[in-house]
Amino acid sequence: MSEATTLDRPVQAHAAAPAKRSLVGLDRAGLRAALLEAGLAEREAKMRAQQLWHWIYWRGATDFGQMTNVGKALRSALADAFSLDRPTIVSEQISIDGTRKWLLRMPSKGPHDRGAEVECVYIPEADRGTLCVSSQVGCTLTCAFCHTGTQKLVRNLEASEIVAQMMIARDRLGEWPDAAQPEGVVAPTDGGRLVSNIVLMGMGEPLYNFDNVKTAVETMSDGEGLALSRRRITLSTAGVAPMIPRAGEEIGTMLAISLHAVRDDLRNTLVPLNRKYPIKDLLDACHAYPGLSNARRITFEYVMLKDVNDSLSDAKELVRLLKGIPAKINLIPFNPWPGTKYECSDWEQIERFSDIVFNAGYASPIRTPRGRDILAACGQLKSETEKLRARARLMLESGVGEAGVYAATAE
Repeated sequence: MSEATTLDRPVQAHAAAPAKRSLVGLDRAGLRAALLEAGLAEREAKMRAQQLWHWIYWRGATDFGQMTNVGKALRSALADAFSLDRPTIVSEQISIDGTRKWLLRMPSKGPHDRGAEVECVYIPEADRGTLCVSSQVGCTLTCAFCHTGTQKLVRNLEASEIVAQMMIARDRLGEWPDAAQPEGVVAPTDGGRLVSNIVLMGMGEPLYNFDNVKTAVETMSDGEGLALSRRRITLSTAGVAPMIPRAGEEIGTMLAISLHAVRDDLRNTLVPLNRKYPIKDLLDACHAYPGLSNARRITFEYVMLKDVNDSLSDAKELVRLLKGIPAKINLIPFNPWPGTKYECSDWEQIERFSDIVFNAGYASPIRTPRGRDILAACGQLKSETEKLRARARLMLESGVGEAGVYAATAE
């Protein structure tokens, strides 16, 4: 693929009528409750929920008619009451490096709700395929270097909406039994999965949506469905220190910390949450993370900002701070976005920084920027929907038809 491509859908001028409730993304208890709502007895609801679980999460069914071991009468009743709809793909962008970014619209919650919109990103690599999912619509943290942080928090995503992002990715990659793979998607030659890893590093702070993230992880890691090991799911936090040990006990994924500075005065600016939970409190919580070991290391994310946090003395202080914590340190070349005041550190300086960390005994990979051309790289996620809507609204008010709106918003 020689250049980035964008596959956009038209921006709707008016909110659609509320659709039937989708069963996609529900956990086991949610599926049973839906069947009880449809009139099934408790015992049958439990059995049928198991069948639905298999069809939705193992086979990726998109139509109740595909469920051949469910009676026709029940299939018809389910189709009348529910759907298997996924969130709407507003746009899909494909980077020159194969990274894919989807802008997704969640189902409307009422007559005046257009449907919340979030972005998720798929990053293909030689040995894995990582899906970066969002946990909130917008973000409250306002990290200075992060584009996502410039978008105000709208609401938490429901557990089903978090899971649905993985469903969308598997749909678009053709990763269901007997599914044909779309053009440009290549399956791993070693028999591995296309979506082999999940990182909760998209829009939002996962620990501020704890219960929904916990339920979503339970659904994604269920061995009879999507079956993704919790060792392949990473929860990334900006440092909600009191919630970190609890996350280890109740969610049980791998942990990543967005550190980005080694001094409180600087981190207060880069990650304002630090004013509430300073570095010492954050690292104490990391020491207390259940199951912490060399086999279950914490990843510390450190964005490289030129002449801000990239000095060799910063590297030495980072090593000192992390002493005693089994850790890996991801050095992230800063990904620029429109309006930012920061610059990426020079590559030679990043390598010198990395050498100090590596020589102290820590793995210190320099993350290769992916998807920069479609603003899909780390710290770049932010929906452009409001701008597109404003443009569409003005065009419609000026008498331009929906075809014209589509052409303008697909630029």
